[in-house]
Amino acid sequence: MATPGELALLHAVLEPDELSHIQRLLGSWSLLSDLSFSDLLLVVPVTEDEGVLATQLVVLGQIRPSNRPTRLHHDLVGESTVGEGWAIAREALARGEIVRGEIDGISSSGPIPSEAIPVRYDSKVIGVIVRLGREAVRPVASSPERTYLDAFDRLAAMVAESAFPFPEADVGGEESPRVGDGVVVVDEEGRVEFASPNAINAFHRMGVYSVPDGRRLGDLGIEESAVEWALTTARPVVEEVERRPDIIVLVHCIPLVAHGSVSGAVILVRDVTDVRRLDRLLLSKDAAIREVHHRVKNNLQTISSLLRLQARRVPAKAGREALHEAERRVRSIAVVHEILSREPGDQVSFDEIVASLVQMAEDSVVGHDRVHIEVAGDLGDLPADVATPLAVTLAELLQNAVQHAFNAERRVHRPTRPAKRHPEDHPTASGQVTVVLRHGPYGLAIDVRDNGVGLPKGFDIERTNSLGLSIVRDLVVSQLDGTIEMRRVPTAEGGGTLVSIEVPTGPHRS
Repeated sequence: MATPGELALLHAVLEPDELSHIQRLLGSWSLLSDLSFSDLLLVVPVTEDEGVLATQLVVLGQIRPSNRPTRLHHDLVGESTVGEGWAIAREALARGEIVRGEIDGISSSGPIPSEAIPVRYDSKVIGVIVRLGREAVRPVASSPERTYLDAFDRLAAMVAESAFPFPEADVGGEESPRVGDGVVVVDEEGRVEFASPNAINAFHRMGVYSVPDGRRLGDLGIEESAVEWALTTARPVVEEVERRPDIIVLVHCIPLVAHGSVSGAVILVRDVTDVRRLDRLLLSKDAAIREVHHRVKNNLQTISSLLRLQARRVPAKAGREALHEAERRVRSIAVVHEILSREPGDQVSFDEIVASLVQMAEDSVVGHDRVHIEVAGDLGDLPADVATPLAVTLAELLQNAVQHAFNAERRVHRPTRPAKRHPEDHPTASGQVTVVLRHGPYGLAIDVRDNGVGLPKGFDIERTNSLGLSIVRDLVVSQLDGTIEMRRVPTAEGGGTLVSIEVPTGPHRS
């Protein structure tokens, strides 16, 4: 289904400011629907090819009340309105005044008593709100209904005067109070004229048990700066009021403006104590998880340092190399936990991991000829359970390339990490390793290619004796449910070795 903006572009001619006004109205008109206990339709005139307004209207928006059964069990958004059944909407559009009558042709039960409210922006009428279900005969008996309908009439007049929605009004989210959460109506001096039962319950939660009628919120001991600001500036205010450390009420104050003067305000209140308590628990949980990752990272770095120290005391070259490789693998896992310790959640930016792994691989070799590693593409944010084995896999492949793909006799393993070099500082690089990261049709794909000596004849990763490549194969196949292929690149294509890894994600991952 097309959005209201797309429908407006297809069927109507609205300036950008006029379309923004329409979208703000659609973001805040649940208040109008609930106060009027009615379904609302927003219609705008269709423009003919010649640029002349047609008699046809198109429905841009529809909303149902949350406190009454709907009269419309089907959606009309995007439909065009024709015929005499919509005469009051066309009359309101032409006259710029609220028109009452009936809408026919949209319900099997017959004509629906309705009223059409012109939507004005500056001095131009750009659309009409059709309220379905206006009861013309039945008297409204209860005080809450009379108050709600009176508030709706005052807001409808503001719509017709281009005073509602407000230019800077925040579009309500899931937490924004609604009429069912609690309504307070105050006069131009801030004295309470009406408070709904749910609003009274919110006051009770705040420790206020006095009758609010005729009194200002400040007299009740409730912070009223939001109300004062709304009445003074004629602009809406959203504020959290914390009566006690454990009670928080969200207040949305909407001034009622008539002919440029503030005549009162509608205040929506919602007890968000439980919501804020959950928010704090989530923040505490996120902080605890980050602290765990931070401590894991510190412990892994300690293990890495111990392995490095132990390697210096092992006389046999093979033993030193084994300890250095174990130390590097531990460090690659520590990189993941370091990033997780800085960000909430279990997603980690793999680009940051790749940058650290590339630096580790380039720093692990010295000699007259350098090896330059280039990275193309990215994988974005990945779950930690994917990022960790993938980081170890990439670290192994990079280390294997810089150690074995080129002139091995001129490479000396460094036990310590040198100072950082500029990423473009590779004036004597003779070896080239390229890492390509991308999202394939079924998941993640990584290609690691070097321009070195290539694989030996008859090489098969399934039968390799290399511990590093065995780890890579097991991580990709067993942990990530992926595939790995290593092949020698023909000399005609530049030579070297190409490693291709594919890891399924989403429903393709078992």
